[in-house]
Amino acid sequence: MLDDFMIRATLAGVGVACAAAPLGCFVVWRRMAYFGDATAHAAILGVALSLALQMSIFAGAMAVALVMALAVTHLAGRGYAMDTLLGVLAHSALAFGLVAVSFLSGIRIDLMAYLFGDILAVSRLDLMVIWGGAALVVALIVWRWSALLTSTLSEELAYASGLDPRREQLILTVSLAITVAVAIKVVGVLLIAAMLIIPAAAARGLARTPEAMAVIAAMIGAFAAIAGLRAAYLFDTPAGPSIVCVAAIVFAALNLIGWRSQRRA
Repeated sequence: MLDDFMIRATLAGVGVACAAAPLGCFVVWRRMAYFGDATAHAAILGVALSLALQMSIFAGAMAVALVMALAVTHLAGRGYAMDTLLGVLAHSALAFGLVAVSFLSGIRIDLMAYLFGDILAVSRLDLMVIWGGAALVVALIVWRWSALLTSTLSEELAYASGLDPRREQLILTVSLAITVAVAIKVVGVLLIAAMLIIPAAAARGLARTPEAMAVIAAMIGAFAAIAGLRAAYLFDTPAGPSIVCVAAIVFAALNLIGWRSQRRA
């Protein structure tokens, strides 16, 4: 069954959706959209370092994404506004990564595949990495779900409950780095943030509880992956951007339905 590239691509897309859904909910709740974007942009530098050192793309991208996320967390509140700090680090890392790639001699690299994804070229090994990373992210989120929700609601409440908000932030940071690393092959570094934010934002108006929002976000992400791949096959469009387009259409449609329902009420 896995010999069919479309089946491998579909499984890869669903795997990324499972990893991105619960994490995307926390990104939306904590208003960390730009934080996720900065971490994703840094991953291209990890790709360049991985190719130069002949190591795993997954390991290099995750390491650099994790360093970026930790650096932002550490430097926040030290004289710069968070959006300014994220802008400087994100675009600097992306620029250094693109320059580093240009120095790689004797290595053929499809830069567009890393920027926008190449889900149709997913191998069995890639599938193992994607689903392994997704399982790890889901396990981390489930393990710390209550603590993460409490820290998201109020740091003071977290301290009163005996929790350390900085530790919960670190867990989110590690989860984000893993998700970025496994999603590079599917949607690329420029579209990872979209897969984190759009399904979660679309699910927000449908869910009554945080747990329901995470599940619905995963369903929307999986639907976007399957429908986006089908659209790419039918219309000969890029697969990664097509997946994001479907997610955006679902978001717009749900918001339009909600708006019309409010007007009738």
